Amino acid sequence: MAETSALKKNVKFIITRQDAPDSKPYTEEFEIPYRPNMNVISSLMEIQRNPVTSEGKGIAPVCWDSNCLEEVCGACSMVINGKPRQACAALIENLEQPIRLQPMSTFPVVRDLVIDRSRMFKALKRVKAWIPIDGTYDLGPGPRMPEKKRQWAYELSKCMTCGVCLEACPNVNEKTDFIGPAAISQVRLFNAHPTGDMNADERLEMLMEDGGIDGCGNSQNCVRSCPKGIPLTTSIAEMNKDTTKHMFKRWLGV
Repeated sequence: MAETSALKKNVKFIITRQDAPDSKPYTEEFEIPYRPNMNVISSLMEIQRNPVTSEGKGIAPVCWDSNCLEEVCGACSMVINGKPRQACAALIENLEQPIRLQPMSTFPVVRDLVIDRSRMFKALKRVKAWIPIDGTYDLGPGPRMPEKKRQWAYELSKCMTCGVCLEACPNVNEKTDFIGPAAISQVRLFNAHPTGDMNADERLEMLMEDGGIDGCGNSQNCVRSCPKGIPLTTSIAEMNKDTTKHMFKRWLGV
């Protein structure tokens, strides 16, 4: 017990840093006082207040991204002790020391732990992850979604575009153009909507293009790593089935 208390007096970090998008990454070590209920974000804030390494060298503050601090926005995604996850939900007391922080490698690094998630937003544009309606006048209430469908659709709507599933997926890398599990799951969500179903074929056509659903290798890393517990592999299986049906209908001219 005494040894555990001693370990908790200070928290040690090894942080991968990068000064610019085209700079070479390097690591720096930090040590800060432990406080109960600290998470990785509060620890980074402590380092920012006093940007000094373990050796006593003054440095530029570490850069990271965060917003909601309650695992909703997806901005604070990073690799913590080798696992992609949300920094706001990572409690220090549950992490093995020294705590290693790295930017996610699937995305371009802007600086330090800040990454550019543009590829995810471009993917959502590719699959038309929206419901186009004419908003110039009141259309009245839309069709109701059956409660059973609404329940599982709500689970898909929890996606916060954090990028963790792409980081965990071995098929998302610089050698492939795989769109990733998040966008595929969003196709299922919008195709399930009574109004979104009007554009279902367009979304399925996109999934049948290069970089679409055939890029999935079924490693199932995505569903294990998703911080919101979204059934990503179930969505991929459903979209695989729907694209196959769509392909046969196209061949038969139905």
